[in-house]
Amino acid sequence: MRDLTYPPIIATAKTLFKLRGWSFRMTGTEHIPREGGAVLASNHIGFADFVLTGFPAAKQHRVVRFMAKKEAFDHPVGGPVLRSMHHIPVDRSAGAESLEAAVDYCRRGEIVGIFPEATISQSFEIKEVKSGAARIAAEAGVPLIPVTLFGTQRIMTKGHKLALPRGLPIGISVGEPMHPTGEDPAAETAQLHDALAALLDETIAAYPDPLEGQWWAPARLGGTAPTLEEAARLDAEERAARAARKAQKD
Repeated sequence: MRDLTYPPIIATAKTLFKLRGWSFRMTGTEHIPREGGAVLASNHIGFADFVLTGFPAAKQHRVVRFMAKKEAFDHPVGGPVLRSMHHIPVDRSAGAESLEAAVDYCRRGEIVGIFPEATISQSFEIKEVKSGAARIAAEAGVPLIPVTLFGTQRIMTKGHKLALPRGLPIGISVGEPMHPTGEDPAAETAQLHDALAALLDETIAAYPDPLEGQWWAPARLGGTAPTLEEAARLDAEERAARAARKAQKD
């Protein structure tokens, strides 16, 4: 695939991060193949995750084709940019087509990025993981690689406005590849959840800033973020409100 916009966008992002003095601690980048297809399955804690999850792949001179909700592609400015970077629109009413497109990308040697939690985790913990990532990797016959981020929620996340603090530390960890077969998608999805949870613990343990009392830190580690249970309730309320708005519009 020809990439005319992807390289300058990456360069622009790196320049911005350098100007703000952000520091990156990346581990496990060697797990990302220098050629051939793969699925990167990342936790999702902030709106900047689409940018930062691709950084480990850039170390291996690769780009990532992300799966993103179709509505983002409908935006008059963002839509053309996303399409020019060959990202994959996800129509929730026709999910099979999105999975088929992702499998095709992987078979053609592309790296596909997916956030298997589907939406931002307001607890900053790993919440329920959907089966799509494992199913895509199994059908395409490519490795499934867990990735965890920490610190990106401090840029912008649900309930918090955009911030570009100076000297922001960001942790990115890439785990060992998994090789799903598709024989038991539920079990393989559970394995992915466990791998992400363990990897996130490692990423947070290496994070340099103190967590105690911080809104961006998980509650079990002394932060004031919602617990997993509280976040699940917030997600349910948000879905209900969204459904009500849609019903009213219809």
